[in-house]
Amino acid sequence: MSARRTLWTRATALTLPRLLLVPPFGWAIVSERAEFAAVIFWLAVGSDFADGWVARRYGEATPLGGAIDHAADATFVSVGCCALASGGVLPAALAPLIVLAFVQYAADSRAFAAQGLRPSRLGRWNGIAYYAIVAVPIMRDTLGLGWPGPGLVLALGWLLVVATLLSMLDRFRWLVRGRRARDSRA
Repeated sequence: MSARRTLWTRATALTLPRLLLVPPFGWAIVSERAEFAAVIFWLAVGSDFADGWVARRYGEATPLGGAIDHAADATFVSVGCCALASGGVLPAALAPLIVLAFVQYAADSRAFAAQGLRPSRLGRWNGIAYYAIVAVPIMRDTLGLGWPGPGLVLALGWLLVVATLLSMLDRFRWLVRGRRARDSRA
């Protein structure tokens, strides 16, 4: 596949609009327009499911496409977490940690390109939980529910902060072990 064709695939065409949804998503949350935020959220989730399916279905899965998909996910959930943190719904530490975890993941991907990146179970679950922690208060407010209450959502946000730190520490330990192993062979 040529470089141009590798970037412009059907899957990427589904991923890139997710990035365009980021500013209105953040605005909708900060402006307390839960219904609008919910519509944008579900469009983004649909895009996230569809891009992977399309990439596999049409044989268009590429490392660049995967990186763009992960970057779109990280950007979308980080802005959602940041907007929710501005209203005290989530811990302010969560959004920057998501960005740092993504940067670490991207750097590790380059460092271990020849060996392949060791999948992180905790990191994968964290990625799903980032979407969930953004969805919960938006859907609660959209549907006019009283549960889960603000204290529980905030506590779950702090639990996700801890899980993100543990995942980053695990990935860092793995990187150090890999370097030591390469140095001992040299």
